[in-house]
Amino acid sequence: MLELAILGFLYDAPLHGYVLRRHIAALTGHVRPVAESTLYPAIKRLEKAGLLVRATEPGAVAAPRHVLTLTEEGGRELMRRLAEPAQREITDENHWFTLLAFLRHLADPAAQAAVLRRRLAFLEEPASFFYDGDRPLSAEELDDPFRRGVLTIARATSRAELAWLRDTLASLDGVGR
Repeated sequence: MLELAILGFLYDAPLHGYVLRRHIAALTGHVRPVAESTLYPAIKRLEKAGLLVRATEPGAVAAPRHVLTLTEEGGRELMRRLAEPAQREITDENHWFTLLAFLRHLADPAAQAAVLRRRLAFLEEPASFFYDGDRPLSAEELDDPFRRGVLTIARATSRAELAWLRDTLASLDGVGR
C-alpha cells in the first residue's frame, strides 16, 4: 500500500520527501500513520529497484532537500500494479482506497473496469464480521447493539460502494463503445 502510494503520487509530479509524506498521510494516515522509519526505507527500496530517483536541491533556509522523481520503469511498475492488483488490494478496504486513488492513471477504460469488476465480485459475496459456524450473521440476528452497529454501518457503506461501482462500470463500458 505504501509503495503504491509513493509511485502514484510521484506519477503526478516530482515531490520533496516531506511533501510526499504529507500526501500519503492525507490519504492513509487516518488508518496508519506514516512514520519516517517506514517511509524512507520504502523510498530507498524503490530507488534501489530503479523505480524512482532522488536529486538533491539546496534548501531555501536549512539543509539540502531531496526531490523524488518517478523513472520510466517506475511508471511502468505503477501501471502494472494498477492493472493487476494483488487480491489484498481488492479485499482490504484501506489498500482498496489507495488503489482507487490512482486508478485514473490507467489510460484504458477496459483495464479500469476490470479492476472495478474484481471489487464488485468481492463485495457481492455473502460476508459478515460475525458467523454462526460457517453462516454469516446479519445485523438483525444479533442482540449485541454494538455488533449490530458494526454490521449496519458496513451494510450502508457496502450499498453505497456497490451503487458507485455499478454506475462507474456503466460509464466506463459506455466509453469503450
